[in-house]
This record gives sequence, structure tokens and C-alpha cells, in this order.
Amino acid sequence: MVKNGRSLYVLASLSLALGTAQAQFKDPQLQAAADMGRPLELEKLAQSRLAAKADDAEAVVALGRAAMDLGDEKKIEQAVGRLEQCVGRQPPVALCHYMLGTLSGVQAMNASVFKMPGLAGKSRDNLKKAVELDPQLYEARESLLQYYLMAPGIVGGGADKAQALVADTDKFNPQYGRMLRARQAVQDKQWAVVERELGAVQVGQDKDLRTNLRRAWQQMGLAHLNAKQPEQARAVYERVRRDFPEHAAGSYGLARALTDLNKADEALTLLEQARALDGAASLPIDYRVGLAWIAKGDKPQAKAALQRFVADKNAHPRNVEEARKRLAELG
Repeated sequence: MVKNGRSLYVLASLSLALGTAQAQFKDPQLQAAADMGRPLELEKLAQSRLAAKADDAEAVVALGRAAMDLGDEKKIEQAVGRLEQCVGRQPPVALCHYMLGTLSGVQAMNASVFKMPGLAGKSRDNLKKAVELDPQLYEARESLLQYYLMAPGIVGGGADKAQALVADTDKFNPQYGRMLRARQAVQDKQWAVVERELGAVQVGQDKDLRTNLRRAWQQMGLAHLNAKQPEQARAVYERVRRDFPEHAAGSYGLARALTDLNKADEALTLLEQARALDGAASLPIDYRVGLAWIAKGDKPQAKAALQRFVADKNAHPRNVEEARKRLAELG
């Protein structure tokens, strides 16, 4: 049983951290829908595959990813049921354990004080099993590290376990070991260490590593934005823009930082540039355009951008809700 409110807070925070997890799919259609941030499309594709083959493990994982991205508790519960069937099959599938561990962490956020520790333990055990089954599954290692760093010792967290996981990762892939050390340093806000470790990663021809490295830099920038440190975020996203010029993340993140720095004109230019780059479809660009126009005091332009965003059938429901609130404030 969780003993105090602090433990409840940590476990809830953990579930949010796990809720940012990724899953790599072999099927290009599933991966494209996931990369573009289109959970409804991903859900539809997964359901179609499951209708043709009920034990399609990758489709079950995709259904879980879609439910997580939508934040729909009922759909998450249904996905968990399918994933529990998946992990019971032989041979076991690492990706099913990974997604079950992830969704169990998400469920912990909304659970009662009595159920939360059990769900946290379920999350931990399935993430550990995923790493055991596929030592190269970086996403599972990253999520398990988050668990160890954020969960209280009473449910199996601890810095010593986190350190052991990082050391073990070094044996399989030193580059991913560096990324996990960076993740540890983010937790402690040791920004110089984060920059040193990420800066030392050698991606070579590994496309997945390159993608994960970009996401790690993005997470660092987002951490600065959330901490109300736009100048630091600006420096990080300038690097993302330089090192990953083909992707929209750098321009988009830099625009967010510049908006916070009262440089809305520059932000608007960057957001328009981001539209033409890879990954733009997964980003709420028109929402951020609306916020930049609000910062400039131009209500008509802000309303036009926010209305475009709300009308986009592929826009994420959570962002749409925020956009509607902004429109209501504009009158």
C-alpha cells in the first residue's frame, strides 16, 4: 500500500512519463500513423488487421498506442485486455509486454490509493520482461529507467536500480547507454551532463538511434519550456534545427521558445517553415500559430488559426480542447 501523498504524486507523474513512450512498428502504415500523431487512423488500421487476424501482436500493440495517445480510459482498458492475452501467448512478444507495462503506468494515474501500487508493480514487471525478452528494445529500457527514477522504493523504484539498468544498457549498445545517462541527468536537472551525453552519441547509419536522439533533444527542450526557461530551450531547439534540418521539431520547438521570449514575428516565420518539413503532421502548428498571434495582440488572425486547427479532423483531442478554450477567451 502507498503510504503517503508524495508517493501518490510520484506514481501519477510516472504514469504521465510512461504515457510519452513510443513503439516502433514493422508495418509502414502503422508506423506512419504513429509518427504523424494520428491515433484515430492508427486505431482504425489496428482494428482492420485484428479483424483479419485476431492474434496479430503488432496490431494489438498499435491499438494500445492509439488508446494511450487518445487518453481514453475505456479504450485503454480494452487495449489492456487484449495485451494481457498477447503476453500470455507462446512465444512471448517483447513489444506486448512493453505496451502493457506502459498502459498499466498510465492507468495508475487515475487509480485509487488501493489499486495504484498494484498497477505500478504491473507496469514495472512488464517493462522488465520486455527488456529481458528483447535487450535491444530501447523504448522499454527508457520507460523502465523512468520507473526506477520516479517510483518510490516501496513499489520497486530506486536510483541503484536505475544505475544498474544504465550499466547493463552499455553492454548492449553504448550509444543508448549515453542516452539513458542523459535521461537520468534530466531527472536531476543536470543540464550540462545531459548536453555532454547526448552530444557524444554517434548515430552512424542507425536510423532508429537518430530518431531517438532527436526525441531526446526535444525532451530536453521541452523540460526547459515547462520550467519557464525559454532561453535555455531556445539553445536546445537551435541545435535540433541544425542537426536534424529535415524535421519540423527544431523549427516548431524554437518557435515555442521565441513566443515565450516575446518574439512572435520570428516564431510565426519558423512555424510556417515547419509546415513543409518531416513530422509536421504530428505537430499542432496552427494551435501555436494562434498563440503567437495572441502574443502579438491580433485577435482576428489568432481566431482564424485556432479555428483552422479545431476543424482539422486529425488534430489531437487534447490540443483541440485547449484551442477551444483559447477561442472562447477571444470571444
